[in-house]
Amino acid sequence: MEGRISNAWRLTVNDKNFIKTALLSEIRIDGRKPFEYRKISIKFDRGDGSSEVQLGQTRVMGIVTAQLVQPYKDRPKEGTLSIFTEFSPMADPSFEPGRPGELAVELGRIIDRGLRESRAVDTESLCILAGKFVWAIRIDLHILDNGGNLVDAANIAALAALLTFRRPECSLGGEDGQEVIVHPPEIREPLPLTVHHLPIAITFGFFGNEGILLIDPTHNEEAVMGGRMTMTVNANGDICAIQKGGGEGVPQRVIMKCLQLATSKAASITKQIKDAVEAFTERALRKIKRHPTSTDVDVKEKQNQ
Repeated sequence: MEGRISNAWRLTVNDKNFIKTALLSEIRIDGRKPFEYRKISIKFDRGDGSSEVQLGQTRVMGIVTAQLVQPYKDRPKEGTLSIFTEFSPMADPSFEPGRPGELAVELGRIIDRGLRESRAVDTESLCILAGKFVWAIRIDLHILDNGGNLVDAANIAALAALLTFRRPECSLGGEDGQEVIVHPPEIREPLPLTVHHLPIAITFGFFGNEGILLIDPTHNEEAVMGGRMTMTVNANGDICAIQKGGGEGVPQRVIMKCLQLATSKAASITKQIKDAVEAFTERALRKIKRHPTSTDVDVKEKQNQ
């Protein structure tokens, strides 16, 4: 990975040896234990469908948008879900503007695989008129700061943004009943997406022949580790996706250990995401000022007469 290689160049031999020596004593340079996750912060400052997640020094913003499109011919009754990533040089000097690099492509694929193959989002509920109009959901992930483990942070940002997103309500009208009418939020309340479960990505790092295994690697640890594996699981322990990166092989017993750890972490992260979304929803509802419609006014006037 180009980001990992670039970071490796910035580390001296002494830095690398220090990190490895500390890990042999189960000590990490940021003070965590091998299987301890960094603090997660989830904010919703930009309204529905937008989130900002901070995992240690890593910050990622997720934005969800939607538009009406024609469905694929082989799936006329299903909407679509797509993920796009943006790596800014402001987040890491190793990121180059313009065409997405290998790291950006892989990050998008890992998150896409976890959401799509597990059918976390009900795409059939996005159908408005079979064969003609469906909602296309787009998730944009903007890397703001790269402090390591971008996959897990971006995955949380995508899920949090999906849970707060509201799409406009639609109805069919016209003479033939085939005209789609998109109602503004002032007329009809926007609808949330149907999300069946939350696939949580948990990344592990492996270090050489020492048999060292840790969770949630930092930027410097990524430059030293020989391989990594991302397990995407939900709170029920269902495996949604597994991605193995790096040249080192992983024994079966280590994979099973990672699966147990990932399931435990996924349950706590799921709760944290849901609690943050619930708190945001409550604040948003308190801010809504509903005005009586003209029909309500007419009814009240007749009752007063």
